Amino acid sequence: MTRRLAQVAKKVGVSEATVSRVLNGKPGVSQATRQSVLTALDVLGYERPTQLRGERARLVGLVLPELQNPIFPAFAEVIGGALAQQGLTPVLCTQTKGGVSEADYVELLLQQQVSGVVFAGGLFAQADAPHDHYRLLAERRVPVVLINAPIENLDFPCISCDDAVAVEQAWRHLSSLGHERVGLVLGPADHIPSRRKLAAAHVAYAAAGGAGPALPDECVERTMFSLEGGQAAAARLLDRGVTGIICASDPLALGAVRAARRRGLAVPGQVSVVGFDDSAFMNCTEPPLTTVRQPIEAMGRAAVDLLNAQIQGGAVPPGELLFEPELVVRGSTGQAPRD
Repeated sequence: MTRRLAQVAKKVGVSEATVSRVLNGKPGVSQATRQSVLTALDVLGYERPTQLRGERARLVGLVLPELQNPIFPAFAEVIGGALAQQGLTPVLCTQTKGGVSEADYVELLLQQQVSGVVFAGGLFAQADAPHDHYRLLAERRVPVVLINAPIENLDFPCISCDDAVAVEQAWRHLSSLGHERVGLVLGPADHIPSRRKLAAAHVAYAAAGGAGPALPDECVERTMFSLEGGQAAAARLLDRGVTGIICASDPLALGAVRAARRRGLAVPGQVSVVGFDDSAFMNCTEPPLTTVRQPIEAMGRAAVDLLNAQIQGGAVPPGELLFEPELVVRGSTGQAPRD
């Protein structure tokens, strides 16, 4: 601490006592000197005291895994607007293949002394992915809010759409249309929301009078979250005689529609497809996509409220806040084909 005071004092050309007053928020220092001391801290690589963190512009990192899936720009719009209303400035960090990693973004955000970070999807949703950069944020006591999956052993506040209810709604809808052979297209095996959807599907399968206590493995396909991934996974399910497909995202569902059409199968005449998210333009596809809607507006605003409460030093409710999804029935689902 003494060495830090001496280095900063020398850099700015003031006494160590002056530096100490700035770091402890004491009066008697001009605004110009105060700003010079804080800038010197940044230049010398020292972390600002918690009470001074983000003072420059009240910056908040908004970390997204991608922008190709329309759900993430939707989250960014809601969260960015809500942050601005709270006097906070969002810093958008989007991962690209071969580009800056999520851990690198966290390092950059820490260097900028951000007031907090919101993660709307990312490595935290993968159980087997590296989580060291999240632990670093916890150690630095930076306010963090996660969207759609918690991290085990890290008590960050979390806002999620209820995956179990989403699958229950989709499964009940397909069952009401006479579909007895229903398949799932999910993300990777360690993807937490996909795990939750699979667990719910086992329950729905048994409740619908399935042949066993659990959904057969042949009715479940895992893939990367992309239209191409959805097409390949759905093609494998179609080979096994599935007539209804529930997907873990809208792009996966659009891939499933494409897979059916490539085989000359009518959607929804011979195959029904349900997506998840109700992202932009899903009512404009052909056919318009039946999907389970995430309440993006409510979830995004709740995430910002939780973050701001932490920034202000207030208490936040422990655990995960679950938001109810809504099934939106459009043209991609219909009566099961008759044998």
